[in-house]
Amino acid sequence: MTVTVEETGGPVKSSVTAFRNISLGRRLRNHFAMVVFACCFLLGVVPLVWLLGTVIVNGFPAITDPNWWFGNAYAVDTTTMFGAGISQAIIGSLIQVLVATVISVPIAVMTAIMLVEYPTTKLAKPVSFMVDILAGVPSIVATMFIFTVFVIGLGFGQSAFMVSLALILLMVPVVVRSTEEMLKLVPDELREASYALGIAKWKTILRIVIPTALSGMLSGIFLAIARVMGETAPVLILAGPASSQVKTNPFEGGMNSLPLFIKDMWAASQPASSFYYWGAALTLIIIIAVLNILAALLSKFLAPKTK
Repeated sequence: MTVTVEETGGPVKSSVTAFRNISLGRRLRNHFAMVVFACCFLLGVVPLVWLLGTVIVNGFPAITDPNWWFGNAYAVDTTTMFGAGISQAIIGSLIQVLVATVISVPIAVMTAIMLVEYPTTKLAKPVSFMVDILAGVPSIVATMFIFTVFVIGLGFGQSAFMVSLALILLMVPVVVRSTEEMLKLVPDELREASYALGIAKWKTILRIVIPTALSGMLSGIFLAIARVMGETAPVLILAGPASSQVKTNPFEGGMNSLPLFIKDMWAASQPASSFYYWGAALTLIIIIAVLNILAALLSKFLAPKTK
């Protein structure tokens, strides 16, 4: 491309290359990287799709049964008939997660507020360090801690509440970190404008900072709930023998749950048991998917309006 530039000495013509030709080596490296990335993507997606397809194919007949969502699988002979559901397991899982959420969310949110809004306090660094440690603790370790301290040491016995205590240890670091990141995204100008109007810091946090970050905070909370919903170690060790009846008191032992129900049906080794554990697995996936969709909707609905 030729460009003419007029200067005091007369017109000067110069040739400028607008775009350099990409060398063959760079093109080959680019295509090689694209192939590697595509292969890695397939390696991650294919097993996931395969697993999801297997669960859906095997569990779909169960969830379409009219009695699945309200019946009791323990009330029938699983070797001869399918006409029962897992209402007691669904209710038990929801109660255990609800108790854990009610206790863990206020603790986690207040911890995140301290780390972001009061970073100069003496507790900020130790608490942040302990949250990082707690985030890396496996579920079996949290379960054994609750079992040793509360079930054996204090003699509370196995119950759904013990399961919820273990779930609290798993939920708190997730909610703390997600809430902390959302609070950091709130512009400092909003805080400064509130302080300039003479509003106290605690009221600024409650009236301005938290409402601005609420949509992201709720997303983190629902993601934490979805994570602990399928935890198996707490229910296998802390819940006690699964009950065939619907139980709503978390302080009584034997409350059933979806992971515990899947384990019992798998151990039954009866011809009809696969109908139940595949159906329970698909039910658990559906509940987690619903929670994620609900989190996305709430995040969109509660997001700060720009206009």
